[in-house]
Amino acid sequence: MLCAMLRRLLLVPVLLGLCVTPAQAHNPEVRFLSEHVLPKGLVVGGTTVGGISGLDHDRRTGKWILISDDRVAPRFYEGKLSRKGVEFTDVHSLVGPNGPYQPGTVDPEDVRVDKWTGDLLWSQEGDRTPTTLIDPSVQFSRKDGSFKRGLPTPEDLKMKPESGPRQNQALEGLTFALGGTLVVTAVEGPLLQDGPPADENTGAVSRVIVQTRSGQVVAQYRYQQEPLFAAGGSTGVTAILEKSPGVYLVLERSFHSSFGNKVRLFEARPHGTTLKKRLLADIGTFPVSKVDNLEGMAWGPDGTLWLVSDDNFSASQVTQFIALAMR
Repeated sequence: MLCAMLRRLLLVPVLLGLCVTPAQAHNPEVRFLSEHVLPKGLVVGGTTVGGISGLDHDRRTGKWILISDDRVAPRFYEGKLSRKGVEFTDVHSLVGPNGPYQPGTVDPEDVRVDKWTGDLLWSQEGDRTPTTLIDPSVQFSRKDGSFKRGLPTPEDLKMKPESGPRQNQALEGLTFALGGTLVVTAVEGPLLQDGPPADENTGAVSRVIVQTRSGQVVAQYRYQQEPLFAAGGSTGVTAILEKSPGVYLVLERSFHSSFGNKVRLFEARPHGTTLKKRLLADIGTFPVSKVDNLEGMAWGPDGTLWLVSDDNFSASQVTQFIALAMR
């Protein structure tokens, strides 16, 4: 039955066409509910809370899992999150198959709780420098942060001198799909072999990769990003989340040093070899204190959609939680 579902929904030729609808006006099916901004300098378990780049709700425990992209000390927090406020209660280090990760070897970006087992699934971006190539990866960890198993990295996504992800633009988004039978990842920016970064006239092409739980690639899709909202800025896909079978929510974040962040929420669904998208909301149109570096997205237990920002451990940025209602 699973194979039949995959054939109907996902098995398509890889990266052949392109289909995208232009960004539209604000969609009334998304409604703002609340915003919470974390106090700066909050310390939990001897660590400073920051770099929160992904979150998910654990229905077994009722807790929230929040991953930090601290490359020196990769870790995740446990906490409570509701429209009444945010509370961080515990912290766990992420440990590799051979013990603690050496500083700089992993860059955590997104996390999901496996509803089948209660384990954690998380993605990390790897690294690309003139002297170092570290592949991005997706792996399962136990609730205490210890390593369980990894998924094979698709060949196209491996860091090679002339191909693969650009620096800090690898596996940014992660979601389970089809009841947990599939793992879906989103690449933040275009691979070296997929064309140039976005500019103010043309958006770049990202990839969305669909794998089985064992790591077999069953589909890849083109995802067309929006052009830059201001020349000289940057942009990328920061989160992906299953909305319903075959339908995803995608978060695009653009940044310019003079104008700040512009973050838009899209709905995307397979259309041949691409993800056809439509704009649901420009977060800047909601009554929030600011639009920060929103990188995480997850469903709450009551169907609320939560967004979280990565403050990059910067004094000028914040850890921001935004709750949205979707019709």
